[in-house]
Amino acid sequence: MWIQILLVVALLALGFVVLRRPGSDSHQALRRLLYGLFVLAAILSVLFPQWLSWLARLVGVGRGTDLLLYALVVMFFVFVYTQYRRNVAIQRQLTLLARRVALQQALEEERAAMTGSGAPAPDQSQAVTRQSDASPSRSTSSNPD
Repeated sequence: MWIQILLVVALLALGFVVLRRPGSDSHQALRRLLYGLFVLAAILSVLFPQWLSWLARLVGVGRGTDLLLYALVVMFFVFVYTQYRRNVAIQRQLTLLARRVALQQALEEERAAMTGSGAPAPDQSQAVTRQSDASPSRSTSSNPD
């Protein structure tokens, strides 16, 4: 019975941490505090294995290994969530970077067309060539042929 209450409280706490703004200082402090407590508990369970069995019996789990398994399941969910958030942030940054590069190239092509030269500068032509080599299915509008 105690383990169910403890796991529900841990999952509620995890849900609260998940819903918080990830860039805040208090979020970083909470992460460091929880990491420190995890390291301390790991050291104590290595030095005193009977402590983990005692704690397991205290919360209503038969063995210390079962309690360790439950803790690892919770930590796995935390890991999956943080990797998901990191992946979303990286994809957002990549999208913004791709937009910025595309706008910059379009601006440079427009400036080259307005100057009357008709051909992009050597650096720009290399970038356009590399871009057309990378995606052969797309045709470029700057080539009149």
